[in-house]
Amino acid sequence: MSAKSRVTIALIAEQAGVSVPTVSKVVNGRPEVAPETRRRVERLLHEHGYKRRVGQGDGPVGLVDVVFAELESPWAMEIIRGAETAAREADAGVVVSVLHTHGGPGRDWLDRIAARRTDAVVLVASRLTRRQHGQLVARSIPFVIVDPEGEPAAEVASVGATNWHGGLAATRHLLELGHRRIGVIGGPPEMLCSRARIDGYRAALETAGVPVDPELIRYGDFLVGSGHVHGKELLELPDPPTAIFAGCDMQAFGVFEAARRAGLRVPDDLSVVGFDDLPLARSAWPPLTTVRQPLEEMAALATRMALDISRGETPETRRVELATDLVIRDSTAPPR
Repeated sequence: MSAKSRVTIALIAEQAGVSVPTVSKVVNGRPEVAPETRRRVERLLHEHGYKRRVGQGDGPVGLVDVVFAELESPWAMEIIRGAETAAREADAGVVVSVLHTHGGPGRDWLDRIAARRTDAVVLVASRLTRRQHGQLVARSIPFVIVDPEGEPAAEVASVGATNWHGGLAATRHLLELGHRRIGVIGGPPEMLCSRARIDGYRAALETAGVPVDPELIRYGDFLVGSGHVHGKELLELPDPPTAIFAGCDMQAFGVFEAARRAGLRVPDDLSVVGFDDLPLARSAWPPLTTVRQPLEEMAALATRMALDISRGETPETRRVELATDLVIRDSTAPPR
């Protein structure tokens, strides 16, 4: 029986050697199933591409889950604001949860989502294994990933930003001001957005005929402390940079502090560019030159896409990248 539409719980139960109610409990996130049995049933659900049938009593409940790998930055508030706006348009509420891991949702989380019959899920900066993807599909949980950590499978819907172009624009701005020693601080190297921003940085230097110096390239995380630590290291080099492109605004604020402690003034002694354009960027001193990625719009679009999928609609495209823009403020100037 190869047609996915003909795969039934009874068939899964027969192949797993369990009862139909046991399979139903797994599909609906009920807890009272032995771990080994649950794994066997989930494997068969995934292999057969089973999708839970939605009956007349299974209409929308008006709930969108927004799921973060971590919740440690004002960046997350922009995502929540965008998701809440789109959910409100659809008369839905938003539930926010944190996985505390970038490895994607675990079984306990999947069971909770299935049990409360969430209409749609927006996963933020997560990495999905094929098994996790199959578990979501088997439970008929529509989802979209915002800013995926790795390259998502072709059938997975995702919304991101033009990170490569943003890195290019930030570095080109510094080059046009006359800087040639330009440091860069990225996020974790395994994150797609981080690699793309640094690739844009490399492309700008190479296009301008400026050698890429590996000593000026650092990787950290997208937090203030990372910007401070790596900014300090860059500024202590024998030939320090005259400008630093930080992978996010929070890192840029850490670079501000590293410069202050080194007795340097921004932008007189060091130019700094961030990425995100958080509200804090406008009120920082000096106001931060940064690359705006439309976080609210990204989250709102992902939420609308996920709700559309929950209604049985097929997105026109499953891979969307929204444009980034350079916002020039007072943290950049020509080098002395």
